[in-house]
Amino acid sequence: MRAHVIKYGDHVDTDVIIPARYLNTSDPKELAKHCMEDIDKDFAEKNKDGCIIVAGKNFGSGSSREHAPIALKASGVPLVIADSFARIFYRNALNIGLPIIECPEAAAEIQQGDELEVDLSSGVIEDLTTSKRYQAMPIPPFMQQLIQAGGLMAYLKSRQQAEG
Repeated sequence: MRAHVIKYGDHVDTDVIIPARYLNTSDPKELAKHCMEDIDKDFAEKNKDGCIIVAGKNFGSGSSREHAPIALKASGVPLVIADSFARIFYRNALNIGLPIIECPEAAAEIQQGDELEVDLSSGVIEDLTTSKRYQAMPIPPFMQQLIQAGGLMAYLKSRQQAEG
């Protein structure tokens, strides 16, 4: 995948990814309209072409709401790269089919607006702006299948249909 970067710092919590006042809906399109608005009022405009989010430590901390990765995915974010993720966010993201990669070096060095090319199966992150390459842990094949299917529930449904 190839996209430009929107960069955030450490401890971006689920309350700024999708503010609690919008949790009265689970409609992905509605959640996407309000994604990141409390931390970045221009997020929707910056992300109109689907940007990769790069962030610092503990991305997705706070409450365990599944709404946060849903809002990111529905807003067109194809990938989040961070120094580290809150564990419940990590699991929720993969469960809904949002790819995430932990790579401290990339998170520290990649800048706002850089263009990245990322290969999830190898874990290679290439910053096309600076010509620097980073090696993250590849996403395991099973997790890639979940992501490609659109998340855990879609994956299980497709397996059930295949088994007949």
